[in-house]
Amino acid sequence: MPSAAFVKFWRTDLTRDCFLSYVAKEDCQTLRLVCHNFSTTVAPHLFADIKLSFDINSFTRLARMAALERIGYHVRTFSFHMPHTPDTFLAPLLDPVTGEEQTFLYEPSLGSSRPSSSTSRASTPKYGTREMNDLLVKQYPPIFHAATNISSFIRAFDAMPFLRHLRISCPGQPLGQRYRRDAVDYALISLRMAVERVVLPDLDTLSLQPIHPAAVLYLRPQIGIGASPASTKRWRNIKKLTVEMDSFSFGPEHPSDHLKILHTYLKSLTSLESLSFRWIGSKGPSPLSLHMEPCVAASRIFDCSSACPKSGANPPFAALKFRHLKNMLLENATVDAVQISDFIMSHRKVLHDFEFEDVRLRSGNWDDALAPLTRISGNEDWKMKQEEVRDVPLILSPTTCYPPECVDEIMWGDERKGRRTLQTLRKASLKTKEMLGAGPEHLKKLLRSSFLWR
Repeated sequence: MPSAAFVKFWRTDLTRDCFLSYVAKEDCQTLRLVCHNFSTTVAPHLFADIKLSFDINSFTRLARMAALERIGYHVRTFSFHMPHTPDTFLAPLLDPVTGEEQTFLYEPSLGSSRPSSSTSRASTPKYGTREMNDLLVKQYPPIFHAATNISSFIRAFDAMPFLRHLRISCPGQPLGQRYRRDAVDYALISLRMAVERVVLPDLDTLSLQPIHPAAVLYLRPQIGIGASPASTKRWRNIKKLTVEMDSFSFGPEHPSDHLKILHTYLKSLTSLESLSFRWIGSKGPSPLSLHMEPCVAASRIFDCSSACPKSGANPPFAALKFRHLKNMLLENATVDAVQISDFIMSHRKVLHDFEFEDVRLRSGNWDDALAPLTRISGNEDWKMKQEEVRDVPLILSPTTCYPPECVDEIMWGDERKGRRTLQTLRKASLKTKEMLGAGPEHLKKLLRSSFLWR
């Protein structure tokens, strides 16, 4: 019966999940309205990946938090999106009487979720003193107070106990605000503290796409705002990191603060197995070899008489060492050949795959950069290895007709043979083109060598 066949299909996890992976999200929402069984079955697929655009009511509205607590059990990927806008800009704090600028030293508090005014004498001020509390309430926008509500962030992440992948996106920072803190930075502090205080045993993937350069300062678990000695424990579970950072000018005449902070942040993630880093905009330096970057050394030891860094100076900090790194990708960067060779050589025992996309060598050539491969293999045969390729513009079927399952078994055999055959059919060779145009005997010879049938 068709109904029995559908019930068998729907109750089989493999077939049902494969079907739901091709169903649009809007259709899944409609499918949940059919019956209770469909609602409970579709929910894990529908809510596995959710995205939040942070605003003043994201984690404070009771209805939203109640909904998150109902579906948070299914969430595996959570995307936190908070762009830089005029609403997130924080103007200088001014004294209402004298007009002088006031200094605000932020100390995160896990107590009251709402800032208290001077009329509430019984409660403890959220921002330190009552005078500073009043200034912030009157002069800073509501998005700032929502971003500093750490307890609401903790409640939100506590509702997603099986979270595996955390995405953070904060695009659109103006160049003139690169050294100025805004509401986005305070939200990153609250987010980091919430992740550190909630039990998330499955969280092993972190994507920062895109972020501004100062974001890693507030995501850094070591000596960060609100950090504790146990802060690094949570981030040691991160095994896959993807970073897309806005580029900025670098060189001996530019500050190197952001580069040093980036180096410290990457150093805190000691368990990485996969690392992908891309500069957005103009090319930037290699974040994997900042200890060898000339501009960082020049900012540390500078000879005023010669206007150049002293020769033989020690590097400003130790080199990055990832003891479990297997895959690495660097894109849109400017590096020296010696930086690449040094990184490959120091990770030769663990690194299996490395890619350089749109990378320009500032000094040296690619033979120098990849010289460690010669030392590892003992010879230069890796340079000469090229896949044998053929061009088959048309595929003729055999005269004997086989059932589809037999053709699959004959043609592909196993997965490896299938990949090799597909590569052979896709790539080009001038020799094959000549054989195709030479005559029928050459064509027969080509077919015998290319296909499995005789």
